[in-house]
Amino acid sequence: MKKTNDRQRTFMLMTIPMLILFFLFNTFPLINGFIYSFTNFRGYGTYDWVGLRNYIDLFQDARVGKSYLFTIKMALVATVVTNVISLILALGLISKIRFKSALRGLYFIPNILGALVVGYIFNYFFTYLMPAFLNMFGGNATSILASTKWAWIAIVIVCSWQSIAMNTIIYISGLQTVPEDVYEAGAIDGATGWARFKHLMFPLIIPFFSINMVLCVKNFLMVFDQIVALTKGGPAQSTESISFLIYNNGMSGGQFGFQSANAVLFFVIIVIFSVAQLTITGKKEEQL
Repeated sequence: MKKTNDRQRTFMLMTIPMLILFFLFNTFPLINGFIYSFTNFRGYGTYDWVGLRNYIDLFQDARVGKSYLFTIKMALVATVVTNVISLILALGLISKIRFKSALRGLYFIPNILGALVVGYIFNYFFTYLMPAFLNMFGGNATSILASTKWAWIAIVIVCSWQSIAMNTIIYISGLQTVPEDVYEAGAIDGATGWARFKHLMFPLIIPFFSINMVLCVKNFLMVFDQIVALTKGGPAQSTESISFLIYNNGMSGGQFGFQSANAVLFFVIIVIFSVAQLTITGKKEEQL
């Protein structure tokens, strides 16, 4: 009995400090931000309670609405691109090819680089190298980042390029759990190519597909570093993500209370997206 108590006391001593730190640096700021969302706090000085006015103004602010549309569009497109390419790479990297271990390490390199570093490298590529290359063929190309119509494509490319690495590893892990018996049974039934993937492989890796989809949507909805490095929300606020808007106007724009309300709304939307994805994929798993 004494040993059990000592063990429990040890676990408590390990857990309580982490719980305190989590509360101080996560839960407390979250609660504080929620309280500020009902005020006109500018980030400094005094403030007054305004009730639900900030939340009402959110739905009447054209700039906020534009940032939500851009972020959701970018997140959905980047999620599809990332998962399609990741799955194709995973299928190639589990096959019997030479140097597949080295290739897995090579494809994982983008994930270990900082998002800001990657963003600034691609900024140079889109601003100087790509136009110079296109102009070699007699064109008059300019930076894609200067276009209100195409700048978001550059952000999708950068976000996808860096996210493909982790998604590929997760898909490889899922594909390696598929028993060889399944492939052998499929081969006997004549299942090859697309039919083999659709009816044998994909149903068995749906849990891994669900994880990748949820992580992708969540991460892309929260895109920030790539925006800072590539466009800073421009041109003409056409690539202003929700996270960038909250940070930029909340910290230095004197809208701390208003953007706190925006952050609360954004949190709710991310939860809704995540729950909806898990519900849909969970039902798909039950059907199988």
